[in-house]
Amino acid sequence: MAASAAAQSASDSSPLSSRESDPRVMGWMEGFPPRAERLITQPDANYFSFPKLRWSVCHLREFLPTEEVSRGLGAPEPLPYELDEAAIDKVTFVPLGGSELMTWQEAFFVNYTDGLLILHKGAVVYERYFGCLDETAKHAAMSMTKSLTGLLAEILVVEGQLDEQARVSTIIPELSDSAFGTATVRQLMDMTTSLDYSEDYADPEADIWRYSAAASPLPKALDYVGPDGYFEYLQTVRKEGEHGLAFGYKTVNSDALGWVISRVAGKEVTEFLSERIWRRIGAEQDAYMTVDGRGTPFAGGGLSAGLRDLGRIGLLMLNAGKLRGEQIFPARVVERIRRGGDKDAFARGGFTTLAGGSYRSMWWVLHNPNGAFAARGVHGQTIYVDPTAEMVIVRLASYPTAKNSAIDPTSLPAYDAVAAYLMSKE
Repeated sequence: MAASAAAQSASDSSPLSSRESDPRVMGWMEGFPPRAERLITQPDANYFSFPKLRWSVCHLREFLPTEEVSRGLGAPEPLPYELDEAAIDKVTFVPLGGSELMTWQEAFFVNYTDGLLILHKGAVVYERYFGCLDETAKHAAMSMTKSLTGLLAEILVVEGQLDEQARVSTIIPELSDSAFGTATVRQLMDMTTSLDYSEDYADPEADIWRYSAAASPLPKALDYVGPDGYFEYLQTVRKEGEHGLAFGYKTVNSDALGWVISRVAGKEVTEFLSERIWRRIGAEQDAYMTVDGRGTPFAGGGLSAGLRDLGRIGLLMLNAGKLRGEQIFPARVVERIRRGGDKDAFARGGFTTLAGGSYRSMWWVLHNPNGAFAARGVHGQTIYVDPTAEMVIVRLASYPTAKNSAIDPTSLPAYDAVAAYLMSKE
């Protein structure tokens, strides 16, 4: 089962606190062998339910087959450090809809944070780990994977290898009879396709579960008659309405875009991501991506990576494609993403905590005074880029519920407050 498809909202209205649900406190998978009540195993479908997910987010390759995103063989490029953690922990803000001040340190635990990295002017000023994560571990990026998929597509567009106005069917004829066939590549990249597809994890009858069953790398039941793998499932998605009118956040768009990228680049998304990004940013660790039963990488949410390497991705976006003195991809790629997408179409998507924002090439563009934009994933994953403050924040988390609307009120104003603090030091 794909990780994002397995994500479920917590049924307990009062879940264990961050400290109480720490995997080390819970004792998950400890012992030789672990006690039966502390086992988290596959094929059990609840390995991504709270509080088990607080361990699982760092151990996806123990549940699912994966493909490597290689960093190559060169030495990693160390990040410079100018730590200011004690002062940042004391930064205060008022949560959205609230009236009481909260500190950055308090928000760390309120948001079930597993890892936090803040870079300012290229240097690490804050780095903390909790839960299942330490500096050697890798954490599920969830739908931040989409932003890397969108970035790869934007690179191909800017470099003239991919026509963003082309119909998807001209690149992937296998999708001609699906909803994607009549959509343009740009509509796919900005998720303004109109699909008869539900991604409500709380609804057991939602399409996401049929998608998950198709994508599962585990052996299918003897009576299973549905599609096998991401690509076969995408061919079954039907259209609902007119493309281009409204933003609809649906993971299948990212997997269709992954297919487009692979067809144009002539290689799997994992290999292309390694070649164009991971091998060139001075990464410390290989990343990995989950795959379906046919070996297709999950371009919509399968990436796991180290905290500092995701920080390098943030720096790459902050610096318009330049890192370590090398222009890794054209600056115009980031310029086009930062410009944002159709605000009116985005407003129809119903993301109230991001009012006034837009979505472009699978990046969330806030259109706030600092020009911030972000990669985001369920359960609290974020790469937040603030060009005005010259700041990158990477947060990895295992919040009990999937939707970020629950975590944004104690996240977005906190990011603004830290940005203001960092700029006040200049």
